[in-house]
Amino acid sequence: MLFMGQEKSSFVDYPNKICTVYFVGGCNFRCPYCHNGPLVKGEGRPITEAEAIGFLVKRKKYVDAVCISGGEPTLYEGIYDFIGKIKKEGFFVKLDTNGTNPKMVKRLLEERLVDYMAMDIKAPLVKYDEVAGVHVPIEAIQETMAYMQRRAGLDYEFRTTVCKELLTKEDILEIAKGIKGTRRYTLQNFRDGTTVLGGAGKLHPFEIDLLEEVEKEIKGFFDTLIIRK
Repeated sequence: MLFMGQEKSSFVDYPNKICTVYFVGGCNFRCPYCHNGPLVKGEGRPITEAEAIGFLVKRKKYVDAVCISGGEPTLYEGIYDFIGKIKKEGFFVKLDTNGTNPKMVKRLLEERLVDYMAMDIKAPLVKYDEVAGVHVPIEAIQETMAYMQRRAGLDYEFRTTVCKELLTKEDILEIAKGIKGTRRYTLQNFRDGTTVLGGAGKLHPFEIDLLEEVEKEIKGFFDTLIIRK
């Protein structure tokens, strides 16, 4: 397994745990708002599996968990063996995914290799291709979502990044209604920057008052609703 980036210590990527984040390169989506543009293109400093495990073993006293993000981790068969190795070292594991590989998701969850899973819901299903920038296998998205929701004991969240050019308030409400009853839902407002895949200065975040309107309308839908403004 080869990674293209690392965040040594994160206090926000895994709820209530300190984690190290590893980023894979490459993704089967081309979401223009993605803030990991270089990773999507396969750019970054390569980190080998041996390097990653060696680092984690030395950090056991300071880190509770490992988050595997990207890019899209489930594109790589090697992710299965890597997670197995770090689980043996006693770490909690969180996986970030876009949901396009339900077969890998099921394999990891059925063997209890992932403790927390976060899936990005890009848009209402009818707008997925437009927002993701590619043709999306909607059946795979639906299968992954349904499996996560019915998986007993799984700690998970759905999350959506919002920007004015791609989603409307009505789109967000439609997404929220479709996953009503989910334990945790996070809305992340777009943040511009030089690493944005679609280019800096081209997309814009939602106004705060609009996000607050959304929050009022959907706050009772979930056990936990987080709005990152």
